[in-house]
Amino acid sequence: MANTIVYSDQAPAPIGPYSQAIQAGNTIYVSGQIALDAATGQLVGDGDVAAETHQVMRNLQAVLGAAGYTLTDVVKSSIFVKDLGNFGLINEIYGSYFSADYAPARETVEVARLPKDVQVEISCIAVK
Repeated sequence: MANTIVYSDQAPAPIGPYSQAIQAGNTIYVSGQIALDAATGQLVGDGDVAAETHQVMRNLQAVLGAAGYTLTDVVKSSIFVKDLGNFGLINEIYGSYFSADYAPARETVEVARLPKDVQVEISCIAVK
């Protein structure tokens, strides 16, 4: 079974040698999304972790949607944060995109630095 590259012009184009997502069978692996606005190529939020987190979630939705998936199909997320002190706010916003009925498994990890010095990056795996 061949893998399919997934691309959405509603999410930022990759800034390196990777795809926005790869679909393998009924599973889609979405690369880490940061708070870039696809239309402008600019970072959203100017350091505001809440604005960044919302933009990241919109980018994930756009990539998933390009393959016919939604957040309800997500089974696993990985959240990378620059400051774990922002966990509560990020968690609250992230949680607003999922219901308890289909909240995916996940981990949250504090890292020293993220691309373009953003505050948060999220990747996910979804299955139909």
